[in-house]
Amino acid sequence: MRVDQRGPRRRLKKPVWHCSVRTAPEDRWLSDEEWAEVARRVVAATGIAEDGDPDGCRWVAVRHAEDHIHIAATIVRGDLRKADIEFDFRRAQAECRTIEREWGLRQLNSGDGTAAKEPTNREKHKAQRLGEADTSRQRLRDAVRQALAGANDEAEFFARLETAGVLINRKIGPSGDTLGYSVAVIGERDANGEPVWFGGYRLAPDLTLPKIRRRLASAENRPAEPRSAVGDSGGRRRAGRRSPAAEARLRAADSALEGIDLLRAEPEAAAGVVEATGEVLDALAATALPTQKAELLAAARAYERASRSYVRAANTDSRAVRAAARAVLSSGYSTNRGPDAAAAATALSALVLLVIAASRWHAERGHRQQAAAARAAAEHLRAAYRKAAGQPMATLRERGRQLPAAVRDRQEQAVRRAVPGEGGRQLLAEPEFDALAAALAEAEAAGHDPTALLERARSWRELGTADSVTAVLTWRVRHIAKLPHPATDQPARATGSPASIAPSTAAPRRR
Repeated sequence: MRVDQRGPRRRLKKPVWHCSVRTAPEDRWLSDEEWAEVARRVVAATGIAEDGDPDGCRWVAVRHAEDHIHIAATIVRGDLRKADIEFDFRRAQAECRTIEREWGLRQLNSGDGTAAKEPTNREKHKAQRLGEADTSRQRLRDAVRQALAGANDEAEFFARLETAGVLINRKIGPSGDTLGYSVAVIGERDANGEPVWFGGYRLAPDLTLPKIRRRLASAENRPAEPRSAVGDSGGRRRAGRRSPAAEARLRAADSALEGIDLLRAEPEAAAGVVEATGEVLDALAATALPTQKAELLAAARAYERASRSYVRAANTDSRAVRAAARAVLSSGYSTNRGPDAAAAATALSALVLLVIAASRWHAERGHRQQAAAARAAAEHLRAAYRKAAGQPMATLRERGRQLPAAVRDRQEQAVRRAVPGEGGRQLLAEPEFDALAAALAEAEAAGHDPTALLERARSWRELGTADSVTAVLTWRVRHIAKLPHPATDQPARATGSPASIAPSTAAPRRR
């Protein structure tokens, strides 16, 4: 055999190359002749056996099922040189994308080399054997990203990692400086009894120490205390009315709305916002209620792919978003109390729109994998929003149904003035209009003009992609007017204001 003919001194440690090729479930079945053509094109593209090369490597393709084949080859050529298979994965992927396009098969999203490394089959099998839902690589990636979210400096980053309960191994240079790091799951050992270490690059391209330091460089001028990114001269007046967790999530909502506008800025500034949005999602996943945690963690993991591209991120314009991530982590865990749940719903409704805007930003630049990842993250955020908003929205809808007829009429007129034509009629017909009417009535009682509030809420961009425009406007109106969020465990008190809720005089709900 060619492998043996190279002799013991030139023997290759891994002389066999393997590749599997599979069609999508919705694709048509390929014939044996078509699969043979696929195999020939793949080995030619990767340098295994190029067309017309008499010294090409020997290979075989086996069809194991209707939808896939396995290709195996030795990487020793007829002239006994090793085949040039550098970047073989990238070449094979490019050829498969061409075949998909030519043969009318489902086209996968082309990568750009910025994706995180996937767990190996060995890692997956080990997690299954131990009964773990995720591999060690994924758990460590989550821990590092959550430790990095909103961190002020390198010392805080490593301190958070230690608190997260992972082993840390720093590479220290002769000068005493940290040159790199690796992390391991406590208690996990290899065959030699040593911890299974993962360096930053093995977790994700943006988790190497140099790239972490570049991101942390923006923390030098980060505001010490969270402040609203969407200014209003009246002040927030939140002290004593909301928990720190609620305050932090409202801060995240403000920053998300500002981020949507920044995505229209220069590419470097927009890339900074796209990157920083991942920190907010990581922070929310780390501090979420158990009922929302799974969806938020899934959203953060999906968006992790969207946070990286070859557009270099400028951190200056994304400081407000990163400050929001820090505020969320500093505030601790959220609760299921009415104000906390309502604040979480406000933040999530804004973040859904920001992530969708990030998906469009990537799509406009041909970043197909990143755009798809952002869309997947948005779906998980929508699911988390529905869980967070369920009870607060039900409370607001009930208040809206109990509004006196004159009060409700004023809110309907405000909607028609702010959103004339068909748009206003659609808002009035949505199921959440009762909640919007309650928010507008409460804001009116506090001295606000309902029409002006609606116009301002609509100006905060990205309403077209909302599942319920009325629900989004409800949270925005309450946020702009600085209304105390509805408590779900106590009935509303009736007052003498025009927006009072008096069940004895409640008007029937009109369709």
